[in-house]
Amino acid sequence: MQKTPSAAEAGAALAALRTEIGKAVVGNDQAVLYLVLALLCRGHVLLEGVPGVAKTLLVRALATSLDLDHARVQFTPDLMPGDVTGSQIYDPHSAEFTFRHGPVFTNLLLADEINRTPPKTQASLLESMEERQVSVDGQPRPLPDPFVVVATQNPIEQEGTYPLPEAQLDRFLFKVDILLPDRDDEFRILQRHASGFDPRDLGGAGLRPVAGPEHIAAARAAVAQVTVSPEMLAYIVDLCRATRSSPAVAHGASTRGATALLAAARAFAWLNGRTYVTPDDVKTVAVAVLRHRLQLRPEAELDGVSTEGVLSSLLVSVPVPV
Repeated sequence: MQKTPSAAEAGAALAALRTEIGKAVVGNDQAVLYLVLALLCRGHVLLEGVPGVAKTLLVRALATSLDLDHARVQFTPDLMPGDVTGSQIYDPHSAEFTFRHGPVFTNLLLADEINRTPPKTQASLLESMEERQVSVDGQPRPLPDPFVVVATQNPIEQEGTYPLPEAQLDRFLFKVDILLPDRDDEFRILQRHASGFDPRDLGGAGLRPVAGPEHIAAARAAVAQVTVSPEMLAYIVDLCRATRSSPAVAHGASTRGATALLAAARAFAWLNGRTYVTPDDVKTVAVAVLRHRLQLRPEAELDGVSTEGVLSSLLVSVPVPV
Protein backbone atom coordinates (compact mmCIF):
# COMPACT_ATOMS: atom_id res chain seq x y z
CA MET A 1 0.00 0.00 0.00
CA GLN A 2 1.38 3.37 -1.03
CA LYS A 3 2.39 5.63 1.84
CA THR A 4 0.47 8.89 2.11
CA PRO A 5 2.91 11.80 1.65
CA SER A 6 3.33 14.30 4.46
CA ALA A 7 2.57 17.97 3.94
CA ALA A 8 6.31 18.65 3.68
CA GLU A 9 6.73 15.94 1.04
CA ALA A 10 3.77 17.32 -0.89
CA GLY A 11 5.26 20.81 -0.78
CA ALA A 12 8.60 19.49 -2.03
CA ALA A 13 6.86 17.65 -4.90
CA LEU A 14 5.02 20.81 -5.96
CA ALA A 15 8.25 22.80 -5.81
CA ALA A 16 9.86 20.15 -8.03
CA LEU A 17 6.86 20.44 -10.36
CA ARG A 18 7.52 24.14 -10.89
CA THR A 19 11.21 23.42 -11.53
CA GLU A 20 10.36 20.63 -13.98
CA ILE A 21 8.07 22.89 -16.04
CA GLY A 22 10.95 25.37 -16.23
CA LYS A 23 12.91 22.83 -18.31
CA ALA A 24 10.51 23.52 -21.18
CA VAL A 25 9.11 26.99 -20.50
CA VAL A 26 11.28 30.07 -20.06
CA GLY A 27 9.76 32.80 -17.90
CA ASN A 28 6.03 32.78 -17.16
CA ASP A 29 6.81 31.91 -13.53
CA GLN A 30 3.61 33.61 -12.42
CA ALA A 31 1.51 31.48 -14.77
CA VAL A 32 3.17 28.33 -13.40
CA LEU A 33 2.36 29.50 -9.86
CA TYR A 34 -1.31 29.93 -10.72
CA LEU A 35 -1.49 26.49 -12.31
CA VAL A 36 -0.14 24.96 -9.10
CA LEU A 37 -2.59 27.01 -7.01
CA ALA A 38 -5.45 25.77 -9.20
CA LEU A 39 -4.47 22.17 -8.48
CA LEU A 40 -4.63 22.92 -4.76
CA CYS A 41 -7.98 24.74 -4.98
CA ARG A 42 -9.78 22.36 -7.36
CA GLY A 43 -9.96 25.32 -9.73
CA HIS A 44 -9.63 25.95 -13.43
CA VAL A 45 -7.35 28.36 -15.28
CA LEU A 46 -7.87 30.51 -18.37
CA LEU A 47 -4.64 31.50 -20.12
CA GLU A 48 -4.96 34.42 -22.54
CA GLY A 49 -2.35 35.69 -24.95
CA VAL A 50 -1.60 36.29 -28.60
CA PRO A 51 -0.56 33.26 -30.68
CA GLY A 52 3.00 32.06 -30.22
CA VAL A 53 3.65 32.85 -26.54
CA ALA A 54 3.84 29.18 -25.37
CA LYS A 55 0.38 28.87 -23.80
CA THR A 56 -0.10 25.33 -25.09
CA LEU A 57 3.52 24.38 -24.34
CA LEU A 58 3.05 25.53 -20.75
CA VAL A 59 0.05 23.24 -20.24
CA ARG A 60 1.74 20.31 -22.01
CA ALA A 61 4.75 20.76 -19.74
CA LEU A 62 2.45 20.71 -16.70
CA ALA A 63 0.78 17.52 -17.93
CA THR A 64 4.14 15.85 -18.62
CA SER A 65 5.41 16.76 -15.14
CA LEU A 66 2.35 15.28 -13.39
CA ASP A 67 1.58 11.61 -12.95
CA LEU A 68 -2.02 12.22 -14.06
CA ASP A 69 -4.17 11.37 -17.03
CA HIS A 70 -4.48 14.26 -19.45
CA ALA A 71 -6.19 15.04 -22.72
CA ARG A 72 -6.22 17.85 -25.22
CA VAL A 73 -9.16 19.19 -27.23
CA GLN A 74 -8.49 21.60 -30.07
CA PHE A 75 -11.54 23.86 -30.12
CA THR A 76 -12.61 24.67 -33.67
CA PRO A 77 -15.74 26.26 -35.21
CA ASP A 78 -17.17 22.84 -36.15
CA LEU A 79 -16.55 21.14 -32.78
CA MET A 80 -19.76 19.72 -31.26
CA PRO A 81 -20.61 19.37 -27.53
CA GLY A 82 -20.56 15.57 -27.78
CA ASP A 83 -16.99 15.74 -29.07
CA VAL A 84 -16.02 17.07 -25.64
CA THR A 85 -18.33 15.30 -23.18
CA GLY A 86 -19.01 12.06 -25.05
CA SER A 87 -22.27 10.73 -26.45
CA GLN A 88 -24.56 7.74 -26.73
CA ILE A 89 -23.51 5.35 -29.52
CA TYR A 90 -25.80 2.71 -30.97
CA ASP A 91 -24.34 -0.79 -30.92
CA PRO A 92 -25.94 -2.84 -33.73
CA HIS A 93 -24.74 -6.13 -32.17
CA SER A 94 -26.52 -5.60 -28.85
CA ALA A 95 -29.23 -3.32 -30.28
CA GLU A 96 -28.54 -0.95 -27.38
CA PHE A 97 -27.06 2.49 -26.87
CA THR A 98 -23.79 2.69 -24.94
CA PHE A 99 -22.04 5.79 -23.67
CA ARG A 100 -18.70 6.62 -25.26
CA HIS A 101 -16.65 8.79 -22.91
CA GLY A 102 -15.34 12.04 -24.31
CA PRO A 103 -11.93 13.59 -23.60
CA VAL A 104 -13.37 15.51 -20.62
CA PHE A 105 -13.10 12.28 -18.59
CA THR A 106 -9.53 12.93 -17.53
CA ASN A 107 -7.57 14.60 -14.73
CA LEU A 108 -6.11 17.50 -16.70
CA LEU A 109 -7.98 18.77 -19.73
CA LEU A 110 -6.32 21.23 -22.10
CA ALA A 111 -9.06 23.17 -23.87
CA ASP A 112 -6.90 24.71 -26.56
CA GLU A 113 -8.12 27.98 -28.13
CA ILE A 114 -11.46 27.62 -26.37
CA ASN A 115 -12.81 30.84 -27.85
CA ARG A 116 -12.52 29.57 -31.43
CA THR A 117 -15.65 27.44 -31.01
CA PRO A 118 -19.24 28.78 -30.81
CA PRO A 119 -20.95 29.29 -27.42
CA LYS A 120 -22.99 26.07 -27.74
CA THR A 121 -19.83 23.98 -27.58
CA GLN A 122 -18.17 26.23 -25.00
CA ALA A 123 -21.18 25.61 -22.76
CA SER A 124 -20.55 21.86 -22.85
CA LEU A 125 -17.96 22.42 -20.13
CA LEU A 126 -20.24 24.33 -17.74
CA GLU A 127 -21.48 21.31 -15.78
CA SER A 128 -18.09 19.60 -15.90
CA MET A 129 -16.26 22.59 -14.45
CA GLU A 130 -18.75 23.28 -11.65
CA GLU A 131 -20.26 19.91 -10.73
CA ARG A 132 -17.38 17.63 -11.78
CA GLN A 133 -19.78 15.46 -13.71
CA VAL A 134 -21.38 15.02 -17.14
CA SER A 135 -25.11 14.36 -17.46
CA VAL A 136 -26.26 12.40 -20.50
CA ASP A 137 -29.92 11.37 -20.88
CA GLY A 138 -30.51 12.41 -17.29
CA GLN A 139 -27.76 10.19 -15.88
CA PRO A 140 -24.87 11.97 -14.11
CA ARG A 141 -21.44 10.50 -14.76
CA PRO A 142 -18.74 11.64 -12.29
CA LEU A 143 -15.40 12.89 -13.52
CA PRO A 144 -12.12 11.70 -11.99
CA ASP A 145 -10.46 13.55 -9.13
CA PRO A 146 -8.45 15.68 -9.51
CA PHE A 147 -10.14 17.35 -12.48
CA VAL A 148 -8.72 20.62 -13.79
CA VAL A 149 -9.53 22.46 -17.01
CA VAL A 150 -6.77 24.67 -18.37
CA ALA A 151 -8.10 26.65 -21.31
CA THR A 152 -6.16 28.86 -23.66
CA GLN A 153 -7.61 31.67 -25.69
CA ASN A 154 -6.49 34.44 -27.99
CA PRO A 155 -7.59 37.99 -27.18
CA ILE A 156 -11.16 38.56 -28.34
CA GLU A 157 -9.97 41.21 -30.79
CA GLN A 158 -8.40 38.41 -32.84
CA GLU A 159 -10.30 37.37 -35.97
CA GLY A 160 -12.48 34.26 -35.75
CA THR A 161 -13.04 34.18 -31.98
CA TYR A 162 -16.17 34.04 -29.81
CA PRO A 163 -16.15 35.77 -26.41
CA LEU A 164 -16.75 33.37 -23.52
CA PRO A 165 -20.11 33.89 -21.76
CA GLU A 166 -19.99 35.46 -18.30
CA ALA A 167 -21.32 32.27 -16.66
CA GLN A 168 -18.39 30.29 -18.03
CA LEU A 169 -15.79 32.94 -17.22
CA ASP A 170 -17.01 32.89 -13.62
CA ARG A 171 -16.17 29.18 -13.40
CA PHE A 172 -12.48 29.83 -13.95
CA LEU A 173 -10.58 30.35 -10.72
CA PHE A 174 -7.87 32.39 -12.45
CA LYS A 175 -7.45 34.30 -15.65
CA VAL A 176 -3.76 34.73 -16.44
CA ASP A 177 -2.35 36.96 -19.16
CA ILE A 178 0.58 35.38 -21.00
CA LEU A 179 2.71 38.23 -22.28
CA LEU A 180 5.50 38.35 -24.82
CA PRO A 181 8.83 37.57 -23.13
CA ASP A 182 11.32 40.28 -22.33
CA ARG A 183 14.57 40.44 -24.29
CA ASP A 184 16.59 38.25 -21.92
CA ASP A 185 13.95 35.51 -21.80
CA GLU A 186 13.50 35.59 -25.57
CA PHE A 187 17.26 35.23 -25.97
CA ARG A 188 17.24 32.19 -23.65
CA ILE A 189 14.39 30.66 -25.66
CA LEU A 190 16.36 30.99 -28.87
CA GLN A 191 19.44 29.56 -27.16
CA ARG A 192 17.46 26.45 -26.24
CA HIS A 193 16.13 26.01 -29.76
CA ALA A 194 19.61 26.52 -31.19
CA SER A 195 20.84 23.76 -28.87
CA GLY A 196 18.26 21.30 -30.20
CA PHE A 197 15.24 21.79 -27.94
CA ASP A 198 12.11 20.35 -29.57
CA PRO A 199 8.84 21.59 -27.98
CA ARG A 200 7.07 18.55 -29.48
CA ASP A 201 9.31 16.14 -27.55
CA LEU A 202 9.18 17.11 -23.90
CA GLY A 203 10.45 13.73 -22.81
CA GLY A 204 13.56 14.35 -24.87
CA ALA A 205 13.97 17.66 -23.05
CA GLY A 206 14.20 15.75 -19.78
CA LEU A 207 10.72 16.32 -18.37
CA ARG A 208 9.34 13.51 -16.21
CA PRO A 209 6.50 13.12 -13.70
CA VAL A 210 7.56 14.50 -10.31
CA ALA A 211 4.17 14.77 -8.55
CA GLY A 212 1.03 12.68 -8.54
CA PRO A 213 -2.51 12.61 -7.15
CA GLU A 214 -1.27 11.55 -3.73
CA HIS A 215 0.85 14.71 -3.43
CA ILE A 216 -2.06 16.90 -4.56
CA ALA A 217 -4.40 15.25 -2.04
CA ALA A 218 -1.89 15.73 0.80
CA ALA A 219 -1.33 19.36 -0.19
CA ARG A 220 -5.08 20.03 -0.31
CA ALA A 221 -5.48 18.57 3.18
CA ALA A 222 -2.72 20.88 4.43
CA VAL A 223 -4.28 23.93 2.76
CA ALA A 224 -7.58 23.14 4.49
CA GLN A 225 -5.78 23.64 7.82
CA VAL A 226 -4.68 27.19 6.97
CA THR A 227 -6.57 29.54 9.29
CA VAL A 228 -8.35 32.70 8.19
CA SER A 229 -9.21 35.30 10.83
CA PRO A 230 -12.61 37.03 10.85
CA GLU A 231 -10.80 40.26 9.97
CA MET A 232 -9.33 38.64 6.83
CA LEU A 233 -12.74 37.27 5.85
CA ALA A 234 -14.18 40.76 6.22
CA TYR A 235 -11.35 42.16 4.06
CA ILE A 236 -12.15 39.71 1.27
CA VAL A 237 -15.85 40.58 1.50
CA ASP A 238 -15.09 44.31 1.41
CA LEU A 239 -12.87 43.92 -1.65
CA CYS A 240 -15.53 42.02 -3.59
CA ARG A 241 -18.30 44.39 -2.54
CA ALA A 242 -16.15 47.33 -3.62
CA THR A 243 -16.04 45.94 -7.16
CA ARG A 244 -19.84 46.10 -7.25
CA SER A 245 -19.99 49.74 -6.17
CA SER A 246 -17.18 51.02 -8.40
CA PRO A 247 -18.55 53.67 -10.82
CA ALA A 248 -16.57 52.09 -13.67
CA VAL A 249 -18.04 48.61 -13.17
CA ALA A 250 -21.44 47.47 -14.47
CA HIS A 251 -21.28 44.05 -12.79
CA GLY A 252 -18.84 43.25 -9.99
CA ALA A 253 -17.51 40.03 -8.54
CA SER A 254 -20.07 37.42 -7.47
CA THR A 255 -20.07 35.55 -4.18
CA ARG A 256 -18.37 32.72 -6.09
CA GLY A 257 -15.59 35.23 -6.76
CA ALA A 258 -15.28 35.91 -3.01
CA THR A 259 -15.02 32.21 -2.18
CA ALA A 260 -12.48 31.78 -4.99
CA LEU A 261 -10.38 34.62 -3.57
CA LEU A 262 -10.48 32.98 -0.14
CA ALA A 263 -9.40 29.59 -1.53
CA ALA A 264 -6.58 31.06 -3.59
CA ALA A 265 -5.26 33.14 -0.69
CA ARG A 266 -5.18 30.08 1.61
CA ALA A 267 -3.34 28.01 -0.99
CA PHE A 268 -0.84 30.81 -1.63
CA ALA A 269 -0.21 31.19 2.11
CA TRP A 270 0.48 27.46 2.44
CA LEU A 271 2.85 27.44 -0.54
CA ASN A 272 4.79 30.19 1.21
CA GLY A 273 5.10 28.20 4.42
CA ARG A 274 2.41 29.93 6.50
CA THR A 275 -0.53 28.44 8.38
CA TYR A 276 -2.56 31.67 8.28
CA VAL A 277 -3.64 34.16 5.61
CA THR A 278 -2.26 37.70 5.46
CA PRO A 279 -3.51 40.74 3.51
CA ASP A 280 -0.53 40.36 1.16
CA ASP A 281 -1.70 36.83 0.27
CA VAL A 282 -5.09 38.24 -0.75
CA LYS A 283 -3.55 41.12 -2.69
CA THR A 284 -1.16 38.83 -4.56
CA VAL A 285 -3.90 36.64 -6.05
CA ALA A 286 -6.74 39.19 -6.21
CA VAL A 287 -6.21 40.43 -9.78
CA ALA A 288 -5.94 36.94 -11.30
CA VAL A 289 -9.03 35.80 -9.38
CA LEU A 290 -11.25 38.82 -10.07
CA ARG A 291 -10.19 40.38 -13.40
CA HIS A 292 -12.47 38.18 -15.53
CA ARG A 293 -15.41 38.52 -13.16
CA LEU A 294 -15.85 42.27 -13.69
CA GLN A 295 -17.84 43.79 -16.51
CA LEU A 296 -16.96 47.42 -17.17
CA ARG A 297 -19.45 50.10 -18.16
CA PRO A 298 -19.22 51.04 -21.87
CA GLU A 299 -18.29 54.63 -21.05
CA ALA A 300 -15.44 53.43 -18.81
CA GLU A 301 -14.10 51.24 -21.61
CA LEU A 302 -14.23 54.19 -23.99
CA ASP A 303 -12.17 56.16 -21.47
CA GLY A 304 -9.52 53.43 -21.52
CA VAL A 305 -10.31 52.00 -18.09
CA SER A 306 -9.26 48.36 -17.57
CA THR A 307 -10.39 45.80 -15.01
CA GLU A 308 -6.80 45.53 -13.83
CA GLY A 309 -6.74 49.29 -13.24
CA VAL A 310 -9.99 49.16 -11.28
CA LEU A 311 -8.72 46.32 -9.12
CA SER A 312 -5.38 48.03 -8.50
CA SER A 313 -7.22 51.13 -7.27
CA LEU A 314 -9.48 49.09 -5.01
CA LEU A 315 -6.53 47.22 -3.50
CA VAL A 316 -5.14 50.61 -2.49
CA SER A 317 -8.41 52.17 -1.28
CA VAL A 318 -10.07 49.29 0.61
CA PRO A 319 -8.87 49.39 4.25
CA VAL A 320 -6.50 46.59 5.19
CA PRO A 321 -7.03 44.87 8.56
CA VAL A 322 -4.35 45.69 11.10
